[in-house]
Amino acid sequence: MPPVPSCRALRAAAVALSALLIASRALAQGASTTDPRATLKPGWKDAGEAAWNLRLVSTAWKPDGMNDATNLGNFSFMNSDLAFSGKHVFQGNFNGFQIWDASDLRNLKLTTLYSCPGGQGDVSVWGNLLFMSVEELRGRVDCASGGVKDTVSAERFRGVRIFDITDIEHPKVITQVQTCRGSHTHTLVEDPADKGIVYIYVQGTSIVRSPNELAACSGAAPDKDPNTALFRIEIIRVPLANPAEARIVNAPRIFADSAGVIAGLWKGGTHGAGTQESSPTDQCHDITAYPVLGLAAGACSGNGIILDITDPVNPRRLAEVVDPNFAYWHSANFSNDGSKVLFTDEWGGGMAPRCRASDKLTWGANAIFTLADRRMTLAGYYKLPAAQTRTENCVAHNGAIIPVPGRDIMAQGWYQGGVSVFDFTDPAHAQEIAYFDRGPLSADTLHLGGSWSAYWHNGYIWSSEIGRGLDILELTPSDQLSANEITAARLVQHDVNNPQTQMRNTWPAHPVVARAYLDQLVRYGGLLPARSREIGAAMDAAEAATGPARTAAYEKLAKALAGDIKTASDPVRVKALAAVVGELAK
Repeated sequence: MPPVPSCRALRAAAVALSALLIASRALAQGASTTDPRATLKPGWKDAGEAAWNLRLVSTAWKPDGMNDATNLGNFSFMNSDLAFSGKHVFQGNFNGFQIWDASDLRNLKLTTLYSCPGGQGDVSVWGNLLFMSVEELRGRVDCASGGVKDTVSAERFRGVRIFDITDIEHPKVITQVQTCRGSHTHTLVEDPADKGIVYIYVQGTSIVRSPNELAACSGAAPDKDPNTALFRIEIIRVPLANPAEARIVNAPRIFADSAGVIAGLWKGGTHGAGTQESSPTDQCHDITAYPVLGLAAGACSGNGIILDITDPVNPRRLAEVVDPNFAYWHSANFSNDGSKVLFTDEWGGGMAPRCRASDKLTWGANAIFTLADRRMTLAGYYKLPAAQTRTENCVAHNGAIIPVPGRDIMAQGWYQGGVSVFDFTDPAHAQEIAYFDRGPLSADTLHLGGSWSAYWHNGYIWSSEIGRGLDILELTPSDQLSANEITAARLVQHDVNNPQTQMRNTWPAHPVVARAYLDQLVRYGGLLPARSREIGAAMDAAEAATGPARTAAYEKLAKALAGDIKTASDPVRVKALAAVVGELAK
């Protein structure tokens, strides 16, 4: 008699079936070969460009010291992720990091170039502190070049470096926290009970180092060593008043099953005929924390997981999913309201051409799930719709939410597929609304390059270009996105912005926010056209009025909109519009 499948296995099978049904219904076709991005001229600084509803504001080209002009795709000099603080943009690199002064967006100034090899070089900032991930075996405690010759060495560093950037031009190493697998990426999580503490969730994905180099490190399977460094993350506690005392305080087993088996999630392998071969879940690549919600989304090799981080030292898994279309769960983003979570699949590891016309649109894509009652339900996929060549590494990579009220919109880097902006408000029908792309670095040879990450920050999209530098892009009004919607998004300002630490976007009571909602009601037919025109005229009159007359006009409109909620085909947006108008009346 065959064994009875577990509840987890049944859930996984249900998710797999749902994924395959959605894929077969909606995404049977391949990427477009007639899209302008499919045939761009190759080159480095002279590559062909294609843009739609996006404008390139400026490019800060890679400086000497972070570039290998003889090999544009040199892995040791790749630009990686971005962080923002005040007027400065912090750009990681496998050879260290760069700090740009962005006071003038059309002419960025290199403030600091800090050489400190070790890859991956992802950075984040908090006050006067900068954190940097180091994973490769060549990383040295002294930040010197040349690597480490010995297999076991006290000179090697793999983990998280912490810098004092009070003097922005002269960063100083405060301390370095060693970890068993190094730090591929990391996530900052503030302690909700103590603003003097910040935690770093460390995601290590490399080989486990020898215990002779760092005590208690073991790469053995769980059945051989229950204290293995696999199947866990590390959590570093950083006291902001004395960051030199930063240390690992927990290594939670977030993949354990209900019986306590630490290897409790996906074991690795295929999901059946015509599916991807997914990696076993013994690590997380990225964990995106959304502290306001007390949640985090972990993209963890063979699974997507949701964590409760209300106690940041002791994260607790709430839900998990598998997907037969995913090879490697790479990164995650929540919608602003937390009702959706989007995971990316880095099929090919970011080093392969996975956006060719022959590649499935559900492989190397984003999977979009609804999130409710601690359960994720697959709703749809999104993949770059333009075919790329065999010399362009291309797959879903890092992105972030664009704060347009009333819509779920994301900017995302696709390596040499460029930057894509898409709307996933309706997760079953996500669609592209803007893009920017360059031709391949070479027509004959695949060199690693393209957009590592594309993030909206204070009115612009910033793209870390692996082989070229740093791009700043600006959305332009279109039938996909109105001027009011773009202006409303620009009202959301954050002084600090870190990858993998998601902040809630809120909008002030401003007439342009109300008009953004009205534009959406017109675009999607949420109200009858005549009624939409009446509301627009009433808003014009209210904005033209002053003093008590202005207040009275907004009060009258708010009352009328309350009645529209009952009859509108899109009552949710009408309610949001009414709320803004009501605030304007105050």
